[in-house]
Amino acid sequence: MNHSLALAGKCSKDQEDLLQKQECRKHTLHKVTQYKKGKDSLAAQGKRRYDRKQSGYGGQTKPVFHKKRCKHFEIGGDKKGKGTSLF
Repeated sequence: MNHSLALAGKCSKDQEDLLQKQECRKHTLHKVTQYKKGKDSLAAQGKRRYDRKQSGYGGQTKPVFHKKRCKHFEIGGDKKGKGTSLF
């Protein structure tokens, strides 16, 4: 089954997939559903350790991930035009 299609925004709820069982070996229709991430447990060891480290003074103790705008800048390159990107 093509999972990238199943997880995309607009997708049919049914999808054909090839069954590899000895008696089947043909495409049959399967239901495809999306699941959301469950709520994080406060009792998990990592969460308890993180909360203990964060408590008190000292600010943020672990790195906070910020997605970069792009991987490489071209120094002295052309300015960004309409419909283009900096790489």
